[in-house]
Amino acid sequence: MSDINLTNPIFHDEDKAREHFEKLGWPDGPFCPHCGETEKVYRIKPGKNIRPGLLHCNSCDGAFTITTGGVMESSHLPLTKWALGFHLMASSKKGVSAKQLQRQLGIGYRAAWFMAHRIRTAMTPAKGGKLGGEGKVLESDETFVGGKAKNAHARKPIPKKHAVHALVERGGKATAKHVADVSAKTLWEVLEKQADAKSALHTDDSLANLSLGRHFAEHRTVAHTLGEYVTEDWLAHTNTAEAFFAIFKRGVMGSFHSVSEQHLQRYCDEFAFRWNTRSSLGIEDTERASLAIKGAAGKRLTYKATGSSEAADNETSA
Repeated sequence: MSDINLTNPIFHDEDKAREHFEKLGWPDGPFCPHCGETEKVYRIKPGKNIRPGLLHCNSCDGAFTITTGGVMESSHLPLTKWALGFHLMASSKKGVSAKQLQRQLGIGYRAAWFMAHRIRTAMTPAKGGKLGGEGKVLESDETFVGGKAKNAHARKPIPKKHAVHALVERGGKATAKHVADVSAKTLWEVLEKQADAKSALHTDDSLANLSLGRHFAEHRTVAHTLGEYVTEDWLAHTNTAEAFFAIFKRGVMGSFHSVSEQHLQRYCDEFAFRWNTRSSLGIEDTERASLAIKGAAGKRLTYKATGSSEAADNETSA
């Protein structure tokens, strides 16, 4: 169940919403996104030609607000709408379609579509360390995602399926990446960047996976080709990675119905973000939304960069 309190002032009062975003984005006080100044900045009193929340930096003579330099920059939507959008996408296990955001926020479809992609960008993980390590188990698996033929709109082609690789640390975090194919070469290029070689790697018995084990401390496989999904000793399986894919596919089929290859990686990042901030790790909806808002800083995204020509076609959810 979602713990969103719709009576919270941040969803109704623009000043409270701004305070909320500033508290999360500037935990140590305002700083200039243009030059990094923290001391020589001051607030400008709102007026006829001065919008609320505007600050000025004496070091670089720049003006800014909490939205400058982040995914909300240049948005004409109220911060109350953004606050609710972040909370809805953070708390919805299977994702929220642009059509659903349109209805719940009372905004236009294109605005909702663009908001959703900007929030997904905020959910994109920062570059960090590799998953796994000594004594830890990593599960590597691949799948193909895309819309179903029965859900395709009339006179539109059946959505093509695209390959996605997931690397899941058992009991920990996951990464998901759209890949061109599931060959051994491509999978190793992903694992080399994301997986600690001291880990035990668990995969299925596909030919592409069999050559990957030599790079790790241990390699165990389950014979999916023979209908085996866990070994007799219950040690080797890829069920955790498959659980991640199950949620991902339910989102694609149930919420979005169709996801274009151009934007697939953003959806991968969105589902990985919620997996990595799930309740079993002690993170609930409100904190998850706050983490997404914190991730918005420095991730400017323009409408043109998202591929605006696809705004009406990318999601087909009713």
